[in-house]
Amino acid sequence: VSDLRPSTLPGSLDVSRSMFDLRSPPHRFMKRYDSVSSVPSSTSSRKDSQGSNRSLDTITLSGDERDFGRLNVKLCYVSSVEQIWITVLHCKDLTWPSSCGENPRICVKGILTLPKPVHFKSSAKEGCNDIEFMETFVFAIKLQSLQAVRLVFKIQTQTPRKKTIGECSLALRELSSQESNHWLDISPPSK
Repeated sequence: VSDLRPSTLPGSLDVSRSMFDLRSPPHRFMKRYDSVSSVPSSTSSRKDSQGSNRSLDTITLSGDERDFGRLNVKLCYVSSVEQIWITVLHCKDLTWPSSCGENPRICVKGILTLPKPVHFKSSAKEGCNDIEFMETFVFAIKLQSLQAVRLVFKIQTQTPRKKTIGECSLALRELSSQESNHWLDISPPSK
């Protein structure tokens, strides 16, 4: 997943300045057509399958389309001591099932998918819109071993019972001594 928002890292590629800038109004570059009649429809509303107009802003997403939140992490590899530094910063806009209660205790479990997986877990925090963790985990692992694996994060509730409510991951192909900042979209847990 590419983050198309402007990056704050010096020297990083700013994808949002390209022709694929998703922040610019789409109606300048393309026309929207009604799927039934191929007649241009307005940019603010279009006909749904029953033929009634409704605003695109009021369409709610369900199932896998729903936003489950994002996880912010920083990574750094210190080659002089062959260590990976993983900092779990915070979760934003996190959602959880109503069965977990209003404010469940939430933690982030990390897994380095090596042949012998390396597990780590943050402390549990009270569930809210923006959960701040600010915890760093350090492991001594050779860079060549890390570049072929993924770093998987599982967002879990601790109360009322232990349950994985979302997950995200990233490849470690481009680890470097310069700290990199990542925003990962949280998906529903895989079955």
